[in-house]
Amino acid sequence: MARLSRYLLRLFSTEAMALFAVAAFLLFLIQCLRLFDLVSSRGQSLLTLLGQAALGMPSLGIVFLYVCLAIGLGRALRSLQDRSELQIIHVSALVPTLMRAVLTYAVGGAVLLLFLTHVVDPASVRTTASWSESIAADLVSRSMIPHRFTEVVDGVSMIIGSRNSDGQITDFFADDTRNPESRRTYIASSALITRDEQGFVLRLRDGAVQQFSATKRLSEISFTRYDLALDELTGEAEEVDSLARTSSLEMVGKLLSGKDLSKAEVRALVRRSVEGLRVLAICLFVAALAVFPSGNRRRNAAPIELVALGAAFVERGVTSYLKLPSPIDLTVGPLLLLLLALVILAIRFRVLVPMRIRRPA
Repeated sequence: MARLSRYLLRLFSTEAMALFAVAAFLLFLIQCLRLFDLVSSRGQSLLTLLGQAALGMPSLGIVFLYVCLAIGLGRALRSLQDRSELQIIHVSALVPTLMRAVLTYAVGGAVLLLFLTHVVDPASVRTTASWSESIAADLVSRSMIPHRFTEVVDGVSMIIGSRNSDGQITDFFADDTRNPESRRTYIASSALITRDEQGFVLRLRDGAVQQFSATKRLSEISFTRYDLALDELTGEAEEVDSLARTSSLEMVGKLLSGKDLSKAEVRALVRRSVEGLRVLAICLFVAALAVFPSGNRRRNAAPIELVALGAAFVERGVTSYLKLPSPIDLTVGPLLLLLLALVILAIRFRVLVPMRIRRPA
């Protein structure tokens, strides 16, 4: 790689990573503030708070990293113009080197986004879900005090008869009043906190589930065994898409083994892969606007940061609201932005300018 290319790549990356670091730090603090009351109310430590906040960062980073890459590229190019380096690059016929640096930067950013979406984000979702289940199990376990009513969370009360050293619980009773339309009571002669393939559950035996509806009607279902997910006792159970926990490598491995992917799996792969296309599109769009020097003082020129944010906003809007067959609808916004960037570059490089015919003297 030429020395100029290394210099440009270092300049682009420094601007983008500095902006990304500031944005990520602010979002991390917001995550901590959002989770502070929830984690502290469940008796967890500061380490749990920081860990839960950090595990939520990959999904947030996917949303704003590509914008930071575009803004960093635009600011670096504007900085080159302000220092007259961009003019020197054009005068010295080093534009191909400049464009190679821009493409290398965009491809590198796309690879980074693809790694986050296909590998890191599913892993963080799995870890977060597993950790949350462990927190729920710990909260329920600490709330089980023999012969004493304890409130697990607001609206959920519990009492047990006894608990031996093996964790076996007798005379279990729990009352859930969180839903004003339906009050639910769990009664069992014995119970045990265990874990199955779905996570931590409270395995109830020889009991009944009583439900008191808003119309003052009581219904009861008796059971010999009933597995109650601990998330249902510790809070509103969040429905986590199973595909969100599945790495794209597992889906590709399933495809290579000869098994067919479901429509949901195909859509998930396309949605994750589009993030790389989105990086290429917005970086080329910003480069098309800022890679050419201008003699204007740009007193009234729009800041490149607002241009990048506006392009990202419009692209997301088109992708979200333009109705097309699935999964093509996920690609329409980035493809239109990429097409617009290529048209602007073709015009500015005079690729689309027809050859002028000289008039005879």
